Amino acid sequence: MSFTYDDVGATRESGFCPPGFRPLHVRSRIGEGEEVFQRAREALLTWEMHRALGVGVDASADRAAPDVDVTVTLGGLIKAPCRVVWTMEEPRRAGWAYGTLSGHPESGEESFVVDRTGDGTVWLTISAFSRAAKWYARAGGPATRGLQQAYARRCGAVLRRLCAEFE
Repeated sequence: MSFTYDDVGATRESGFCPPGFRPLHVRSRIGEGEEVFQRAREALLTWEMHRALGVGVDASADRAAPDVDVTVTLGGLIKAPCRVVWTMEEPRRAGWAYGTLSGHPESGEESFVVDRTGDGTVWLTISAFSRAAKWYARAGGPATRGLQQAYARRCGAVLRRLCAEFE
């Protein structure tokens, strides 16, 4: 399967949004300290955060890496096929992004990055650009965008919960 948009990998550029797409940027505080960062990093890179959200995750590898295919299933009904387009593992930042494949209700890319700032605070940043690809995503209009925002905020809440014991 091929990607359903042209700017593959563009979520590496902060704030980039191609014409005709809607941007999304949600930053959530996860906690503080190196142990929280390491726990968040692993939960993010191994799909644990996504699974803890209650969505189905079928990935071709146990860990995010370029070219890994991932199908997220929402509500047991909506299948959203994606492919990891980039990953990052640095001393104070880790994350990845996936792009949509044919059959996904949206077209675009979404990144998930955990970082530890100079004061030790750990953050999850979700950035994306998307537009409707299926009729039901178009029909949802503003409600679809609201669900994307709620999903991104829920990712932060779930990751915060997964890391709470390390605070």
